[in-house]
Amino acid sequence: MDSINPTKLLKEEFVSNLTGSSILEITALSTIVPVLFLLRHAIASPCLIDTDTDLKKKNDVATVHSKILWNYMATLVLDLLFIILPIILFLTVLAEWMYQCVILTTLLLLFVVVSKRLTSSPHVNDGPLSLRRNISSYRVSMMIVTCLTILAVDFRIFPRRYAKTETYGTGLMDVGVGSFVLANSLVSRQARNISSMKLKSAVLSTSPLLILGFVRLLSTAGVNYQVHVGEYGVHWNFFFTLAAISILTSIINVPPRYCGILGSLILVGYQSCLMKGLNLYLLSNERGTDLISQNKEGLFSIFGYWSIYLIGVQLGNFLFFQNQASGMRSNKRARIGVWILSLLFWLLTLLIDKHVERVSRRMCNLAYVTMVFAVNLQVLGILMLSDFIPGRKTSVLELAYNQNLLATFLLANVLTGLVNLSVNTLFASSLTALTILVAYAFILSIIIGLLDFYGVRLKFW
Repeated sequence: MDSINPTKLLKEEFVSNLTGSSILEITALSTIVPVLFLLRHAIASPCLIDTDTDLKKKNDVATVHSKILWNYMATLVLDLLFIILPIILFLTVLAEWMYQCVILTTLLLLFVVVSKRLTSSPHVNDGPLSLRRNISSYRVSMMIVTCLTILAVDFRIFPRRYAKTETYGTGLMDVGVGSFVLANSLVSRQARNISSMKLKSAVLSTSPLLILGFVRLLSTAGVNYQVHVGEYGVHWNFFFTLAAISILTSIINVPPRYCGILGSLILVGYQSCLMKGLNLYLLSNERGTDLISQNKEGLFSIFGYWSIYLIGVQLGNFLFFQNQASGMRSNKRARIGVWILSLLFWLLTLLIDKHVERVSRRMCNLAYVTMVFAVNLQVLGILMLSDFIPGRKTSVLELAYNQNLLATFLLANVLTGLVNLSVNTLFASSLTALTILVAYAFILSIIIGLLDFYGVRLKFW
């Protein structure tokens, strides 16, 4: 069995004992990705889809099949060149010039926007679907970075400071799991004032996540795949965490306007327990033979992730949705709220990280939760500035990813596993690593694009 993955121990050591980067660099990374999205929106080409029309007709099979495949794929490749390729470069070969890249990319965006405003007729582009489009772009941007980093982290070309931290610290990849939970909570059934499912229905709807969790557990053990035990524990994984959040939310069902209060109480109580010694237990490398001790990180961090979900439900309801199920608030009002909250959460993160307990993704503590909100609201706030871009268009890439977010993540995990089992990522040259990452991103995006083109939507959660 060892011959299937002979470098397992080396790969596990490669992603262990890391301390992360600075909060300032996390802020810079959270700026450059949405700026790239806006730059693509601003450089609109005739091939780009008219989003307002497309979103209304997305479920119309006749409309989907009437697209010309060649034009669709050509536009998708353009999106890859404008969005994904720069992200790969910024996370690898250009990482040491991150701050300069942020400044130059932002200046380029401002130049393009000003040029368009000077040459375009007055154009109001804040229709009823504008806010929904911005939220979709935010969710897609989070997913793209996640899919790129889960493979990039296995190569030496990816800076170690961006990988997940061992105990305390702020690595780019630390934000991924919390962002996934938050992105789902902001537009969840609860946030939209749609009555929650009963426990039996919730368990049934969660069963695919449980199955995926067990499939991942068995498959990683079956091929002797590298697993960093300090992340979730021996048996636990990300899919079990998502399933647990869904079941807990169904058991303790509260109106969205009170979800944030409940989430805050749980989070403060959990942080108090951490400060009284629970953190020493969770960060210790010693494990007992019982299931709780074997999976202590995954089990106890549920309190933090569930808090993210609950607070996200109330924020999503407050920022985006009216009292009725389908209504959405104005983009201007939501944009102001998002920016204020982002600045507030950044301030809280700095204070808590310095005076209470440092950020720890492994425990999902208070500082980690506030950082997740700060990063995500910053990304969303920047994307909501798209209303100032005349004649903006949403890229085909975003529309495709948005239709199959969890399916995209699953496919990315499968492709990542195949690459790791067939390539010695630790000893790959920079050129080889960059080539593999670009090919991986193109294959992933083209498959997801084809699913979108043929109207296939895979719903898991």
